Amino acid sequence: MAFAGTWQVYVQENYDNFLRSLGLTEDIVKVAKDVKPLIEIQENGNTFVVTSKTPNGTHSNTFVVGEETEINIPNGKKIKVTVNLEGGKLICKSDTFYHVQEIQGSEMVETITVESITMTRKSRKI
Repeated sequence: MAFAGTWQVYVQENYDNFLRSLGLTEDIVKVAKDVKPLIEIQENGNTFVVTSKTPNGTHSNTFVVGEETEINIPNGKKIKVTVNLEGGKLICKSDTFYHVQEIQGSEMVETITVESITMTRKSRKI
């Protein structure tokens, strides 16, 4: 249950380049770069619901650890991935998408790679 709760993003490193790599327009990148999402995570055994809230909308992904599922990525596209729990880290993989989510002390740290562009996001539990 380490991930469960509400998290406030406070740092997003390389976010601009990451958004551009997803094909988002420069206007959207300018608006999005200063938005710090609120992330709500619900855990029920191996089932997770991850909801990201921003002023522009709310997006939610549900997955079961070890099972293939379809998730929304930041550009609004859906991709098929499998999420596994390895060494206390949630690891989400597809051919072009790699997301590692872990708890480090009192922070949740996410490293997200699409093709060759990586961003890091840090959140604090609120």
